Amino acid sequence: MRKYNVTLIPGDGIGPEVTKAAVEIVNATGIEIIWEIVNAGQDVFDEKGILIPDEVYESIEKNKVVLKGPITTPIGKGFRSINVALRKKYDLYANIRPISNLWKNDGKPINMVIFRENTEGLYIGIEHEITKDHFVSIKKTTREGSERILDKAFEYAKNNAKEKVTLAHKANILKMTDGLFLEVGRETSKKYQIPLEEVIIDNMCMQMVMNPSQFDLIVTMNLYGDILSDLGAGLVGGLGLIPSANIGDEIAMFEAVHGSAPDIAGKNLANPIAITLSAAMMLRHLGETKAAESIEASINRVLLKGEIRTKDLGGNNTTIDMKDAIIKEMKVK
Repeated sequence: MRKYNVTLIPGDGIGPEVTKAAVEIVNATGIEIIWEIVNAGQDVFDEKGILIPDEVYESIEKNKVVLKGPITTPIGKGFRSINVALRKKYDLYANIRPISNLWKNDGKPINMVIFRENTEGLYIGIEHEITKDHFVSIKKTTREGSERILDKAFEYAKNNAKEKVTLAHKANILKMTDGLFLEVGRETSKKYQIPLEEVIIDNMCMQMVMNPSQFDLIVTMNLYGDILSDLGAGLVGGLGLIPSANIGDEIAMFEAVHGSAPDIAGKNLANPIAITLSAAMMLRHLGETKAAESIEASINRVLLKGEIRTKDLGGNNTTIDMKDAIIKEMKVK
């Protein structure tokens, strides 16, 4: 059996609790992973006076695959966001966020995946003060950046038998930046011979609320993708159920979409499903599809039964309760 070396960043707040649960669930699949534990964030800053120690970078660059818990970025210190800093440093340009309610047995199923450009747009954080009452923020769109996220989305569509790709934009107003992204989308659609559906971002939000099951694969720019994925989370039960992958050409980082929730840290209340589904995405990235499917199917069965619910899902069960229930379902033949 092949062994894998994976960098594990527990994070802070609820991070150590949910990552511990996810690691136990992954280990229960029988896949042999050597977890190299390093950490970053508020707790590390309080101890060492640095947000991201060198050993974090060294581990990531050696192992190339990262499972990361939620991290608190201290206010007024260092990076605008540790998450954004890691994405930029390693050029993790493709943010992939699956959104599903397949565990529900009422209404139409929601089963979409959002491909979000991760390194451009407004999130580059370039702002200028014109006067004390006048500020300008720069939005960046490049052909290269657009081509690689759109190629990644259309390649996924081809490999997963998706009938169309939906591109969300605001090119009717932002004719240069969003216009370029849309132009590249049209070119990529022709290259892959997969239909492109073009939807203006405000209409996209309305359509996702009114009829989310019509969407299968959505590709969009940085800010729009962040908003749409949170909107999608609200449709299926909250951020506690939403995983994500940050993929570059050399390094891949997998993390839950939600934050570090310091108010419930250490109380065994956090939902471990988002980080566990992120770990399943990691297993797929490593080529361990059966193990990933086992985790995903077990989570679906736990949610469908409805006997175990953490507080965010309307129940009173603990992190450990949820972890144990998922592992138990994995053993069911």
